[in-house]
Amino acid sequence: MKKYFANSVFNGKTPPPIVIDLFHFLEDGVGFIDKSQEHLYVLDLATRKADILTPGSFNEYLPAWSPDSKNIAFVSKRGQQSDRNNNWDLYAIAAQSGAKARQLTTFIGPDSAPDWDSRPVWSPDGKSIAYLQGGSPKLIEYAVHHLAIISAEGGTPRLLTANLDRNVAKPCFTTDGKSILFLIEDDGNVHLAKIPVTGGKIERFLAGRREISKFDLGRDGKIALLSSTPQQPNAVFAFNGKNLRLISHQNDQLLAQLNLATTDEISFLSKNGTEIHGFLVKPPHYQPGKKYPTLLMLHGGPVGQFTNQFMFNWQLFAAKGYVVVGVNPRGSSGRGEAFSKAIYADWGNKDAQDIIAGVDYAIATGIAAPSRLGIGGWSYGGMLTNYTIVQDHRFQAAVSGAGESNILATYGTDEYIDDYEQELGVPWKNLDVWLRISFPFLHADRIVTPTLFLGGDRDFSVPLHNSEQMYQALKSLGIDTQLVVYPGQSHGISKPSYQRDVLERYLAWYDKYLTPSTATTGK
Repeated sequence: MKKYFANSVFNGKTPPPIVIDLFHFLEDGVGFIDKSQEHLYVLDLATRKADILTPGSFNEYLPAWSPDSKNIAFVSKRGQQSDRNNNWDLYAIAAQSGAKARQLTTFIGPDSAPDWDSRPVWSPDGKSIAYLQGGSPKLIEYAVHHLAIISAEGGTPRLLTANLDRNVAKPCFTTDGKSILFLIEDDGNVHLAKIPVTGGKIERFLAGRREISKFDLGRDGKIALLSSTPQQPNAVFAFNGKNLRLISHQNDQLLAQLNLATTDEISFLSKNGTEIHGFLVKPPHYQPGKKYPTLLMLHGGPVGQFTNQFMFNWQLFAAKGYVVVGVNPRGSSGRGEAFSKAIYADWGNKDAQDIIAGVDYAIATGIAAPSRLGIGGWSYGGMLTNYTIVQDHRFQAAVSGAGESNILATYGTDEYIDDYEQELGVPWKNLDVWLRISFPFLHADRIVTPTLFLGGDRDFSVPLHNSEQMYQALKSLGIDTQLVVYPGQSHGISKPSYQRDVLERYLAWYDKYLTPSTATTGK
């Protein structure tokens, strides 16, 4: 019977049903997760034969060769019910068929989790491995990542940045093996730093108003890095430890033709006196004393930050005559663990207060026209947009991209089940928490702001039904609204024509409400 069911009914013309028995069964860009695994193989270049190194029922990620090419370090989850936790550990295995993997770390939280995009790295002598260690599993993404080092044979790791209350990333040993280079995420910047392998003082190797996203170390000790500033898109630089030299010039001709907007760092106090930091972008032809239509832009995450990097959309909006305010509210990274976890299980409260304070700041400085305020963001930025327009009616236009509002209805429909149960608990035990943070949908009747909703129909990070519900609610209430769906797109819109369409729709929606011919008085 089973053979007939599999081969005769579902013969290739009709897809077979998808059978799910995993706890974590959805992933953005993938969809429903099956039980296939990602394993390590070694390919012999001469024979073109590939031998599997890690057979079994687990996934392996972030492989890193030892200096003598005899071993490979990697990360994997191999405990019981591995689909119910984020307990990634560091392993090593000899690069030959039949070898047995050796577990190096036993921390109960994540070690070099794959989504941190930071591979473990070997010391030049092959005796040690540097990697990232997360925090308590209960703190999920709010926990700070530390730089750790462990013997290649295992044992007790040493946290080199235990006293640094900032996220670190992308470790790399210096050529003499005495220090480790790494990136520090710090208050609107990402810097290149160095620390001795024995621990001690951290040296900011390359700081300033910039975001360094990648770097590599040559055998001669020179560094190539990818860096951006508010006035310069990502470019490749050579760095000798003292001087920075631009070596890629693909944008020179374009930048020479542009009159770019200036980006200022700002700070102000929130409702409870917490100091909040952010950025203010003025139009290229800014005139002191004139009030401008102003857009409050919100980042995703919520654990993430706006940085001193080139922001194409901000420059575009400024070129169209808008002031742009980008705020890093509580919940953002870059200001330490306590700042990030301040919104734990309390979304749309303290962080909404912080961005509202950002609007108050822009008005108080005389640059923002109070009657021409817009707000918008993507992912958690879309969520925070929804949270804010329920509480503050001063916004004349809003754009909510791939955001949630009815959190209770999201349980079991996206890829964040582990995070939800750690942070919020399960709905049948903590219903009050789930209902409280679902207030943008449950109190949609308080919204007066015309709102544009956007999303991809293959988004498994924040499924489209979240935007559909908010669109339907506002439509029912008679609030001007529109829903734009991008076919085949997941959480991040990747098709260039759709990316352009998103920006054009942002501008058209804001222009409709913030720059009408009757609103030219500067009020």
